[in-house]
Amino acid sequence: MKKHSARVAPLSACNSPVLTLTKVEGEERCRENVVGAADAQAAAATGTEGGSSRRRPHCCIRVTAVQVRKALWGIAMVVCVCSSWAGSTQLAKLTFRKFDAPFTLTWFATTWNGLFFPLYYIGHMCKSPERQTPKQRFRECCRFFGDDGLTPKVFFTKVAPFGLLWILTNYLYLQALRKINTTDVSALFCCNKAFVFLLSWIVLRDRFMGVRIVAAILAIAGIVMMTYADGFHSHSVIGITLVVASASMSALYKVLFKMVLGSAKFGEAALFLSIVGSANFVFLSFVPVILYFTHVEYISSAADIPWAYLCGVAGLLFAFNILLNFGIAITYPTLISLGIVLSVPVNALVDFYTCDINFNMVRLIAVFIICLGFLMLLLPEDWDQCIIQLITKLRKREEPAESNGEACAGTGLNWRSRGRTSMTTFAH
Repeated sequence: MKKHSARVAPLSACNSPVLTLTKVEGEERCRENVVGAADAQAAAATGTEGGSSRRRPHCCIRVTAVQVRKALWGIAMVVCVCSSWAGSTQLAKLTFRKFDAPFTLTWFATTWNGLFFPLYYIGHMCKSPERQTPKQRFRECCRFFGDDGLTPKVFFTKVAPFGLLWILTNYLYLQALRKINTTDVSALFCCNKAFVFLLSWIVLRDRFMGVRIVAAILAIAGIVMMTYADGFHSHSVIGITLVVASASMSALYKVLFKMVLGSAKFGEAALFLSIVGSANFVFLSFVPVILYFTHVEYISSAADIPWAYLCGVAGLLFAFNILLNFGIAITYPTLISLGIVLSVPVNALVDFYTCDINFNMVRLIAVFIICLGFLMLLLPEDWDQCIIQLITKLRKREEPAESNGEACAGTGLNWRSRGRTSMTTFAH
């Protein structure tokens, strides 16, 4: 029997923010297919029993233990994703009050990505029956880059560009936090999902979906309204431009990753992110030094650096990226994405009590339609068919009781005909 493996596709982060759009293949899909088949068999068996006992109540929706467990994990994941994302955004805003150095913070937080593969290997050793040395596991994961593994050519053509996009995404996001409030930044960054759809539709020729086009239009309308909310002041316009550029870099990262590298197993994704973090440390360490001596990002002494804030931001972003990349192993991707959009009202609540922010009607409408567009983009491709099937099943749920009442007054043939139709519909 051919083995399948779960695969995820890393994306960009927002402040490491937008990190990844995950995809499930192999094991997860196979498991869901098995669950679906079991549900279908159970439904068919129930329908057969209905032939002998027509008055037994019918249920049109069945929930398995696996689905309940994944849903419960999903609730925990939503809370953790929302907390880590909102917490990192708020803490980064506080950090700039003491240490105004967005690139240095970006470099410091990205360097933590080097811990991905070591942590993955520890988890692999704890759960996998096959024991491999770190070198063996590293070589096996390097096959993701091709038959020759991680060569200098592969690094500079397939890894370095994504590292630059990662840095740009985080740096622009942090720069935006210096200009505008966290509520606007987190809401506008949600537009990256609409940009991903538009780029995938144009570049990857993904399936056209009217509801997603509407969501993209809502996102663009929200950007315009957000700009109008502050009266098109230069300070606000610059901040909005920066966060929209950050969302665009994130979307470009995700689409190009899918086009160039495809999807990756958990180990391959961990290795890729570790290489990005390590390369950031090796090749970009000179940039914070230059910014320090040119007084662009200057601090009088090392003792004045708020290390607790820096480590807090980096740690929360690292946790956020772990949840986004590997949370798919225990729950549904949609629930993970839901945690991102829920960070918007959390940031708004914090801003309301800690900042002098004007929540006028235009800003509230802009935030609402951007979040609405984000939620619409979470709908599955066959969402319309699912709704039609659900409505049909809910209607058919009433039919057994109606057929029982008519059977008492009508003929036996009439009763059997109704019962057979109802049973067939239920089995589907």
